[in-house]
Amino acid sequence: MIRCFSFLALFCVALLAALPVQALTPGEILDDPVLEQRARGISAGLRCLVCQNQSIDDSDADLARDLRVLVRERIEAGDTDAQVIDFVVSRYGEFVLLKPRLTAQTLLLWSAPLLLLLAGGAFVFLSARRKPLIENSGLTDEERAALDEMLKRNQSS
Repeated sequence: MIRCFSFLALFCVALLAALPVQALTPGEILDDPVLEQRARGISAGLRCLVCQNQSIDDSDADLARDLRVLVRERIEAGDTDAQVIDFVVSRYGEFVLLKPRLTAQTLLLWSAPLLLLLAGGAFVFLSARRKPLIENSGLTDEERAALDEMLKRNQSS
């Protein structure tokens, strides 16, 4: 019974350890819960430029903390969510977005492998259909006579 309880306790601790930890410090939290909810929504969509696989909401990096503070300052200044995101993107580039916007650059980036595959397939198809550069016109009369003579010698030996 004790072994079962200790196993269950260890299992619960392992599950809790696997949960994402919010890196938000109490000093960063806004007094207004509505504004704080907006800030968290924006922060969840911004990439930590140090960690690169975490949002700034989940990262403990100093730069992520600075970005969280910047987002909250912009919200308190009266910016809309789109204005806050545009401000951060203008400073740090599109890479800061965890879900990139669909623009001409990102469309080209995502479609480039398919375009290269199609271009390669077209090249192979057209190369296979191309006529050979040297046409085989057959043997000349002299070559045919020499070949016949070789064959006769070969058969008689």
